[in-house]
Amino acid sequence: MEKVLEILNSLKSGVDFASAEGIVTNKIIDSIDIATMIARIEDEFDIEITMEYMENKNFDSAQAIWEMVQDLQEA
Repeated sequence: MEKVLEILNSLKSGVDFASAEGIVTNKIIDSIDIATMIARIEDEFDIEITMEYMENKNFDSAQAIWEMVQDLQEA
C-alpha cells in the first residue's frame, strides 16, 4: 500500500491520497496522471493491468488500487 501512495503522491502534491475517494471520478488526477500511474504501478508490482480492470472503481482510491494490485498478483 505504501508504494501505491508513493506513486499517487508523485503525481500530484497536496492531496491526502491515504483518505481521498473519487480520485478519478472527481478529477483529482487527470488522464495524463492516470496513464502515468498505470505504467508505474505495472512496473513497480510487475503486473499487467488488463482491460477488464480499466474501470474508474479500480482507481478511485488508494485502497481500490491496492486491492486491484493484490488481485492481479494472485492471478
